[in-house]
Amino acid sequence: MASPELQGVSGIVEEVEDGRKSKNMEEIERSGSVKVKKKKKKSKVASFYTPKFGCFSIESEEDGRGNFDMEVDEKLRRRNPTHLIVMVNGLIGSAQNWKFAAKQFLRKFPEDVIVHCSESNSSMMTFDGVDVMGERLTEEVISVIKRHPDVQKISFISHSLGGLISRYAIARLYERDIKREKPQENGDSKSDGSENPCLEEKFKGKIAGLEPVNFITSATPHLGSRGHRQVPVFCGVYRLEKAASHISWFLGKSGKHLFLTDGKNGKQPLLLQMASDHEDLKFMSALQSFRRRVAYANVHFDHIVGWGTSSLRRRTELLQLKKKLSRDDKYPHIVNVEAAKTASPEEVPMEAKVNGYKNTDMEEEMLKSLTKMSWERVDVSFRGSRQKYLAHNTIQVKTYCINSDGADVIQHMIDNFLL
Repeated sequence: MASPELQGVSGIVEEVEDGRKSKNMEEIERSGSVKVKKKKKKSKVASFYTPKFGCFSIESEEDGRGNFDMEVDEKLRRRNPTHLIVMVNGLIGSAQNWKFAAKQFLRKFPEDVIVHCSESNSSMMTFDGVDVMGERLTEEVISVIKRHPDVQKISFISHSLGGLISRYAIARLYERDIKREKPQENGDSKSDGSENPCLEEKFKGKIAGLEPVNFITSATPHLGSRGHRQVPVFCGVYRLEKAASHISWFLGKSGKHLFLTDGKNGKQPLLLQMASDHEDLKFMSALQSFRRRVAYANVHFDHIVGWGTSSLRRRTELLQLKKKLSRDDKYPHIVNVEAAKTASPEEVPMEAKVNGYKNTDMEEEMLKSLTKMSWERVDVSFRGSRQKYLAHNTIQVKTYCINSDGADVIQHMIDNFLL
């Protein structure tokens, strides 16, 4: 039997059925298979149900950045997809990091979604800072929407630093009518100047004119990486955490943003700014506009991003939760699912003594602000897995051959995804 693999023709993934299969089998293939190509080698019957992940053959966009869209060939679907899913990579990542997840989403929703794997911020470009990368992602999303005029909804799925980049970008796209904007010589865009109250009402609460649906992050340091055991590799040792803050420049502007060392001349660090609305950037309103917000977090073995910062919880909450963790039969690496809820009005002093160092607890301020809106929290543990020490990448299935144990986490995302 043939094995599925992706072939890129102008950035489009084709999905066809084998005409010799029964009608029932054709329906299965419609939702779960990609283009079938004959091979000389014989394969087992069970291989039809077991996904194989060969290399993606893709074409670059006109901008030459390597971004690519994935969708079912228009000849093989009954309607045009109306839901755009934007997948955003993390530090030193690329669009290729999301190829497994993108493929699975297409298998589940072949006629409903277009998956765009972003690479406007890849490799060393991820050191440029959350704001700079957010601006690049903004322009990239606008170009994708213009290429697909039928899309009506938008969702973001981001890994690690990509979650912060996405939070910045949605603030730039919030309530913007990109179709009325005219490109300027410097690359910026501005409105044509005509004021129409009806149009303004039409785009109220939307992202780039589209209905915001899912905002999903996995292993994202929402509260930054400064102290409080937010970078597990430092083992909670205060001196190491403090030293890391002093050399955050090693990761460029992004490092300063993550360790909250970019606040100067009375200006707040960027991540703290992103925990509230501003006149020009409505960070919180944009995030709240999505129908659901989901934070996937590694409980163990993620040496880069801590459980607390990725799940938006306090240390006391984590200690209580550890006693309740249990594995799911369907998703073996998911140990806890917390339904969407807002935080309890717990009062915590804004100034705290942290290992004898008195400072304004910026982490607590961000946490209180971000949890005013509801979040679904999904806790993941690769304890017992051979890939556990690669947990930060395994939760995303960055490279299938070494991160395949995270496939059930991706499947959980798909099964709970709102169209």
